[in-house]
Amino acid sequence: MATTSDIRNGLCLRYNNDIFKVIEFLHVKPGKGPAFVRTKMKSLSSGKVLDNTFPAGRKIEDIRVETQKFQYLYPEGDSFHFMNTQDYNQITLSKNALDAPDLLKEGEIVTIIINTEDDLPLSVDMPASVVLEITHTEPGVKGNTATNATKPATVETGATINVPLFINEGDKIKIDTAKGAYLERVKE
Repeated sequence: MATTSDIRNGLCLRYNNDIFKVIEFLHVKPGKGPAFVRTKMKSLSSGKVLDNTFPAGRKIEDIRVETQKFQYLYPEGDSFHFMNTQDYNQITLSKNALDAPDLLKEGEIVTIIINTEDDLPLSVDMPASVVLEITHTEPGVKGNTATNATKPATVETGATINVPLFINEGDKIKIDTAKGAYLERVKE
């Protein structure tokens, strides 16, 4: 058992007969009344995000997990195939176990969180950013902007990202996987 002081991003805990992963948390100490911890948690079985408030000092049931590196192989319908980089075993995960499945490129190395009690994979942690090539975007027109304008662009995985007007087809861009947002153009 752990307490609310042990809550951190990425912590897996059992709550309401389900397993949740903490996405964000905030310790709040109001001027009046007891302290509490405000959390945003994602269900690892359904993918739903839940806002919850725990009183300070409350016991929570954390889950022992281990992380392993896997290589993404290919999609098949709503399931995704991964291979362990150490022992070459393959596993298949459903789409709701991934945070950003549309930014996953074949051959990408990801970290999979595995429950040590039953050796079942819980969720997939993407790298902080990925580099993808633009496959389609409209040409940007100079002069029709007031401030930083963007346009939609399709990347090689099929995802649509808003990019600045100077980005063209064939350019490689770095994308933040947490927000699914453009970071910068990558020069080779």
